[in-house]
Amino acid sequence: MGTVGGGTVNVLKRNAEEIARRAGRGVVITHAATRDINKPRICDTSGITLTTDPQAVVNDPEVQIVVELIGGDGLARELVLAAIDNGKHVVTANKALIAKHGNEIFARAREKGVMVAFEAAVAGGIPIIKAVREGLAANQIEWLAGIINGTGNFILTEMRDKGRDFAGVLAEAQALGYAEADPTFDVEGIDAAHKLTILASIAFGIPLQFDDCFTEGITKITREDVAYAEELGYRIKHLGVARRTTAGVELRVHPTLIPERRLIANVDGVMNAVLVKGDAVGPTLYYGAGAGAEPTASAVVADLVDVTRTLTADPENRVPHLAFQPDALSDLPILPVAEIETAYYLRLQAADKPGVLADVTRLLGDSGISIEAILQKEPVGDSEATVIILTHRVQEAKMDYAIGAIEGLDSIGGEIMRIRLETLDAD
Repeated sequence: MGTVGGGTVNVLKRNAEEIARRAGRGVVITHAATRDINKPRICDTSGITLTTDPQAVVNDPEVQIVVELIGGDGLARELVLAAIDNGKHVVTANKALIAKHGNEIFARAREKGVMVAFEAAVAGGIPIIKAVREGLAANQIEWLAGIINGTGNFILTEMRDKGRDFAGVLAEAQALGYAEADPTFDVEGIDAAHKLTILASIAFGIPLQFDDCFTEGITKITREDVAYAEELGYRIKHLGVARRTTAGVELRVHPTLIPERRLIANVDGVMNAVLVKGDAVGPTLYYGAGAGAEPTASAVVADLVDVTRTLTADPENRVPHLAFQPDALSDLPILPVAEIETAYYLRLQAADKPGVLADVTRLLGDSGISIEAILQKEPVGDSEATVIILTHRVQEAKMDYAIGAIEGLDSIGGEIMRIRLETLDAD
């Protein structure tokens, strides 16, 4: 009965008549668990039996559907599995729960003949799960890329628009309630990795494999990087990328340069967007609010309508949890990050003397790395020159080797800043 729970109550009550027309019967909240029964709420709880014991809700024989909105993967997992064991359908907005324990939960749900719906677990109010799982069912999904954490997107947008440093914008995001007191899940990409794990599983028909998702945060991005990217015609976004290759699946979350002309590069503030490329449909873009009481409640209630419609359906005829039939999931491996292929932005500090750039470009060439553009910023006084290099696509292992060799040059100061670059072309 927190933010999303309260929003769900409000949407269900406000649109009760419309929802009943869609679902074929009314959806009524009879019980709700909360830590503090007397706490002020954003919703009207009249007609709802409140309790501080969540087990009382999942064990009540009159309850047909349990909605889990508490977050985390400890108590939430216990409650969801208990609800399933009691023969109840489950609706959840919990991305960590699905990403880490979804394989177990879906297997248990199949045993018991119940549904687990989780549209609200990814990208808030954007119906991306249904779009990929059902709307694009004719396609082989080739890749998807998403801005799926509003906090990180807000921070990078502010850094670009106002030339501010990461730390200052993070503090503002916390003051505005966009970021938690401990912002690790958002700024280090863990939240986005949970969501990307779910999207990749549905897109490619593979089991959920959160532990194999490569994750890199935005804490090292400087306002200079943001400005240099802009100068070269790119925007920096904290992107989740999943791509099917002949060798396996790339599953990665990291800061990414995107050409500024791409629609997804212009998704700003706390908004979310997911770009999906199918072989038949081509690229499709899904944009909207990725969080908030009523946007997330929109997805929760849509799941409730779906479940209500299929309460009497044969379990064999329901849409599979992960889009593909359970016995038809692929064993395509998740590729280690060293084997992914992408282009790169490199920022290095170089001594302002002849031959330095030649040494750098030679070492890149020795690793089979082709350069697309070089931008050199003249040093101020006796300081080193800043050199920005954009490369063509190359395997990450080759880039690792080249960076190690370049950092070994006496003329290069400190660590090289590396940001991956994706053009997100339709072809």
